[in-house]
Amino acid sequence: MSVAFLFPGQGSQYPGMLHELPLEEPIVQQTVEEASLVLERDILTLDAEDQLDSTVAVQLCLIVAGVATARLLQQRGARPNMVAGHSVGAFSAAVIASVIPFKEAVNLVRRRGEYMEQAFPKGYGMGVILGIREKQLASIIDRIHTPSYPVYISNLNSPTQLTITGEDSAIERVFQEARTAGARRTCKLNVSVPSHCPLLNRIANELSNLLVHVELQKPTIPFAGNRTARPLRTAQTIREDLALSICNPVRWHDATSVLFELGARLYVELSPGNVLSNLASEAFPDAHAIDVSTTGLKNTVQIIKRYQSGY
Repeated sequence: MSVAFLFPGQGSQYPGMLHELPLEEPIVQQTVEEASLVLERDILTLDAEDQLDSTVAVQLCLIVAGVATARLLQQRGARPNMVAGHSVGAFSAAVIASVIPFKEAVNLVRRRGEYMEQAFPKGYGMGVILGIREKQLASIIDRIHTPSYPVYISNLNSPTQLTITGEDSAIERVFQEARTAGARRTCKLNVSVPSHCPLLNRIANELSNLLVHVELQKPTIPFAGNRTARPLRTAQTIREDLALSICNPVRWHDATSVLFELGARLYVELSPGNVLSNLASEAFPDAHAIDVSTTGLKNTVQIIKRYQSGY
């Protein structure tokens, strides 16, 4: 039975997340040192509470945590058969699929975060809505969206867990109408940039220009795209997905459904958090989903090996 590694995106961060990694492990130390060398600063200083107000710091902490944990699992013989990453988590997935060197990915994620932060320093964000479906939410957004107060559907995490992105007051208006329409819950996310919508078209172009100069390799295992929610098997299609997903909705439910169709029966969410594993548990009752943070490294390794041996 196949194992899929899932790499979380922005919103899963918390203070001290890098310091909770097993820093005594040489492969984790190596990952931290590689990132610090690229950044010309100690990456471990970026997971402090005041630092995580920065989109740049958050995204850098996420790629280091995800790659370090995945490398350690692989070193212990627990390797994925396929990968997917939510939003910035796609860069971690690309590293583990041998598409892009880690150092190059760290630099790209830094530039990505800088572009996003500079374009929208305040007044914009993201929010999650539980309990209504895409068509119903799209109708609400059509009534509220204007050029001055833009709002869009940004992530389709499950049929009834959707995120929106845009101008803060427009998000609040969508929340109000969604609750009236029967939504169980609405909540602002700890994200200060309107990701995955046309407001970031210019940033997608900037990323495309950067990625042209990075040599990407064909993935060694299937890589599920954010924008297309299809298995991407060439360097060029992954290059496009990494750049263009920032201005397009993340079709996460569809992407993980593709992994299920490819045989994934164990979904493993890499550090930090458990949002993606919870989504997988709800979406695929015939599969099993765990997160490394809760399950622990030793147990995670044992579970992965058991699934891959057919037991």
